[in-house]
Amino acid sequence: MADPYSILGIARGASEQDIKSAYRKLAKQFHPDANKDNPGAADRFSQITQAYDLLSDKDKRAKFDRGEIDMDGNPKMPFGYGQRGGGQYRQAGGNPFGGMGGGASTDDVDLSDLFEGIFGGGGQRRARGGQDNPFGGMGGGGMGGGGMGGGFAGAQRRPTKGANVNYRLAVTLTDIANLEKQRITLADGKTIDLKLPDGAEDGTQMRLAGKGDPGPAGNGDAIVTIVEQAHRFFRRDGDDVRLDLPITLDEAVNGAKIKVPTTSGAVMLTVSPGSSSGKVLRLKGKGFTRKDGSRGDQLVTLTIDLPEQDPELARRLEGWTDIRNIRSRLSE
Repeated sequence: MADPYSILGIARGASEQDIKSAYRKLAKQFHPDANKDNPGAADRFSQITQAYDLLSDKDKRAKFDRGEIDMDGNPKMPFGYGQRGGGQYRQAGGNPFGGMGGGASTDDVDLSDLFEGIFGGGGQRRARGGQDNPFGGMGGGGMGGGGMGGGFAGAQRRPTKGANVNYRLAVTLTDIANLEKQRITLADGKTIDLKLPDGAEDGTQMRLAGKGDPGPAGNGDAIVTIVEQAHRFFRRDGDDVRLDLPITLDEAVNGAKIKVPTTSGAVMLTVSPGSSSGKVLRLKGKGFTRKDGSRGDQLVTLTIDLPEQDPELARRLEGWTDIRNIRSRLSE
């Protein structure tokens, strides 16, 4: 077998980060679950892990570099047997490769995202048979059954957290604008009050640590996704709220003070005399809360609502004509 540096494709003077990066890259490439049609991948995977185990242990690496131990961690000289570290393998503890090819260990590597490219999500997958296994029961009995050259028989698995649980939380537009607390009932029946974050919008996700399924290494998390509910007259425009406000002809001509709804309660709005349909008035700070804690505005668009076939209005306007050419800008 080639030496561990050759297996990982790194120089003898490689840093700890270089070793870790090389291992992560190769482990993804040769993981058995990603190479089900390549029977040689499992052996290669075992070699890669064994090489990482040796080189990630500063004591073992130094002894290997001095020629005191071989690739398997065994002393090259008879007097080496029985010495501290000579022929001794680290107990894997919470290591999914425990017992593999000389006690390979991944204590230095965060495996929660190591195989994200293979499994998706956070690299976690429920094992078959209800056991928690970061490799999701790879290769059937090939790894646990001892038939693989890397020595997977009796391998100890790293305890994993329970699965995350996803929730969809319907929230009204006004509650999002004001960051109102939301009550949510979890899968275990417990009810909690959830504070919406600054900048909340449709699709925003919140993570509740430890509120997911139980597992050997603790509970997973609850992932809550906000679903913004449409409002019957407000609508979102980025960080602003829009409202179409109908006004009467006399209010438009003479001006008026009008009670206007906002996301945080009604306010009085001044309409200037001679206001036209389409005019936009701004109410500062009545929009959605941004990520920096500030708020957008409410934009109120005036729409003049004329009565249908009103004899009194027709009588008052009899003989009067607006002589302005209000469509001049549409001329070619």
